[in-house]
Amino acid sequence: MSSDNYLLEILPDLISLRRHLHSHPELSGQEHQTAALIAGELRKCGWRVKEAVGRTGVLADLGPSEGPIVGLRVDMDALPIEERTGLKYSSLREGVMHACGHDLHICIALGVAKLIANEKNLKCGVRLLFQPAEEIAEGARWMLQDGATHGLHALFGIHVYPELKVGTIGIKDGCLTAAAGELEIEVLGESGHGARPHQSVDAIWIASHVINGLQEAISRRLDALQPIVISFGRIEGGSAFNVISDRVKLIGTVRCLDAELHKKIPLWIEKTVDSITSSLGGRSVVKYKCITPSVYNDQKLNALIEESASSIVGIDNVLHLDKPSLGAEDFAELLDGIPGAMFRLGVAGKNGCAPLHNGQFSPDEQSIEIGIEVLFQTLLKWMKKSNN
Repeated sequence: MSSDNYLLEILPDLISLRRHLHSHPELSGQEHQTAALIAGELRKCGWRVKEAVGRTGVLADLGPSEGPIVGLRVDMDALPIEERTGLKYSSLREGVMHACGHDLHICIALGVAKLIANEKNLKCGVRLLFQPAEEIAEGARWMLQDGATHGLHALFGIHVYPELKVGTIGIKDGCLTAAAGELEIEVLGESGHGARPHQSVDAIWIASHVINGLQEAISRRLDALQPIVISFGRIEGGSAFNVISDRVKLIGTVRCLDAELHKKIPLWIEKTVDSITSSLGGRSVVKYKCITPSVYNDQKLNALIEESASSIVGIDNVLHLDKPSLGAEDFAELLDGIPGAMFRLGVAGKNGCAPLHNGQFSPDEQSIEIGIEVLFQTLLKWMKKSNN
């Protein structure tokens, strides 16, 4: 049976499966039922399956184990978000939702798996990586530790994109996403009575200067052509309304597009914060954790995606994205020494689509068929070129 006819035959089951996954989301590192379902579907169509790779991840291989191997990575986890879509298949788990489209990613990859399995005499190996814990940027490292990318010669990825309408694809050479870090700053002062602040060192007051001072320093001490974003999402401090706090903790994230600059950022932040706090009579402790580097799309692999997408949705619907995203994606971790490329899949329907990580996020399911076709054709093109 031709791949086109076979896809039309299996598409209703894939959409039904997607709705089941949407109704039963699982948080990062807890994707046990999701992984079991995926493994079962893959075994049905003849893939060699390994479970518990990267804790709750699934690895599947098909075709020759020797020679070139091409990979496809998709993520599986949901978010701690209350769903507000009103869909008949809304999440049945309170406070947990597939608000980033990973349920679509899974079904797209399973569709690709079925089409690949329908091909005769594969000349190259194909590997599917169903990765857990993308939302906490840990799952890629877990899978790397279990050797998930061993032997791979190329790796492709996909992500839904609510800013693009269904029927369009977004591609970009080079930097696609930002390098990201987790920042923790502890501001230390001296406690005292709220009526006599001059007898204390007010950590809350100093912390406010740290927040403002870092933003000001970015605009005056760093190159404006290399954007950096520092955002604080959590502040902890104080014990009573009339007590000057001696300790405040600031927790936030740092995003940067330039890899070399990202390496220098932790020390720069530490020196800047120390200068601010010491000038106001306090002290500081800065901790910085790199979450993930930036996704860098290989130009040749990206060209294969463009060629495949153009034949499916038309060249005018393959959009070259002008700017990278300051969002992070731990797909980048898997590209250490392996060329890779990820593209954006348009999912906005006639009435648009709410943003990612939003309780009203509801992508158009027509995008599933397009995602399958683009990835399937891209993998076939890669295998054909690798055999020439």
